[in-house]
Amino acid sequence: MIFQNINKPLNIVLSVGDESGIGPEIILKALHSHEIPKNIEFKLVGSKKNLQNTYENLRSLGLENLANPKNLKIHDLEICTSNNNPKLSYGDSSFQYLKKAIEIVKQYPNSALVTGPICKKSWSLAGHYFSGQTEVLAKSCGVKNVGMLFTAKSPITGWRFNTLLATTHIALSEVPKKLTKELIHSKLDLFKDFCNTYTDKLTLKVAGLNPHAGEEGILGHEEKDWLNDALITWNEKNRDIELLGPLSPDSCWNSSVKAWNDKNAEKHDGILAMYHDQGLIPMKVIALNYSVNTTIGLPFIRTSPDHGTGFDIAGKGIAQSQSMIEAIKAAVEMTNNSRLLNTH
Repeated sequence: MIFQNINKPLNIVLSVGDESGIGPEIILKALHSHEIPKNIEFKLVGSKKNLQNTYENLRSLGLENLANPKNLKIHDLEICTSNNNPKLSYGDSSFQYLKKAIEIVKQYPNSALVTGPICKKSWSLAGHYFSGQTEVLAKSCGVKNVGMLFTAKSPITGWRFNTLLATTHIALSEVPKKLTKELIHSKLDLFKDFCNTYTDKLTLKVAGLNPHAGEEGILGHEEKDWLNDALITWNEKNRDIELLGPLSPDSCWNSSVKAWNDKNAEKHDGILAMYHDQGLIPMKVIALNYSVNTTIGLPFIRTSPDHGTGFDIAGKGIAQSQSMIEAIKAAVEMTNNSRLLNTH
């Protein structure tokens, strides 16, 4: 394992995402924030012209707390644009920015990747058929077992709220077909490694797939047929971990609400959700703008704000930058933790 030289600044490589959305705006706002830790070198991957235009537009709207692109290190990529289909052009650009950012972060052992939001439809129009940035990262790094994990640090209690998804960007009808004992075991392995970087004595919870976790087969058979057994067999190999589940999904996150708001509430270290919306709805409701998307299982740390492109508010100067700030802070914290350091 490579240990970070604390005398050297951490390199944060920032791909700006879809430039027709709020990505450039929240990046310029975040990089001016006093919440960003010191001793960090940022390298942005995107269009210098677009970032400068965004800066000037926001200034014209009366915004002052912005990083000036002229003072930033930018790996300038000007992708050929199509006047006939702007969405295709922005989709291609954001995809190329991500690919270049991955290439750059691989070159530096003391680095992390933070990604701006992208539009999957625009990627598809440009011929890039991936369901999200997580899948591109996994393929680019040659890693099969990666996890889409959402994490947030409560500004009230300091408790870290973690939700891992067993399945990610797939249709709801495909979820039961993708879920297997082997998949659950692999995700729990990743989850354990991540949570162990913060504490040694873990309590992990697992949400059921069906309402009331199947109600013993009355409301669905997956829990009874294989999920119960999958959790028992994994826990037998990890006896030092308290594993609870499968739990009824409608009440599984109640304890998370309490831990987020009350320092004296009973804490847990993470919840494994069976599918995208099952985990993301409570995460976004509880943590709001503090939630961060991170890909675990990669040879480097990658984080991203937990929201989309915000096309409807792009260019208006009203996009909140807290999730981008949190994404940067989380990348720094995770990379500074020796047990999570990249080994490339």
